[in-house]
Amino acid sequence: MVKIRLMRRGAAKRPSYRVVVSDSRSPRDGRFIENIGRYQPMSDPSLIEIDEGRALYWLSHGAQPTEQVAVLLKRQGIWDKFESTKGPKPARKKGNAES
Repeated sequence: MVKIRLMRRGAAKRPSYRVVVSDSRSPRDGRFIENIGRYQPMSDPSLIEIDEGRALYWLSHGAQPTEQVAVLLKRQGIWDKFESTKGPKPARKKGNAES
């Protein structure tokens, strides 16, 4: 499975992160498929730069964001654009379920 996750960079006690697309089996700071952005939580205000086009591409091809990356995508408005392109959810049938 392909994941969109953070790759830690920076000095001790001064983290900065890259937002990368990688195979879920690779280590956190190991091989990645593509670098799509960066996140610097220590700057004031936090710096979040994510390539919207590439993020939407990978999300549409089934990449799953981690919890923290999902928060960053929502903060940038990318997640809302992705949700709007998926279309309406199918209606559920009401009634008794047969067992």
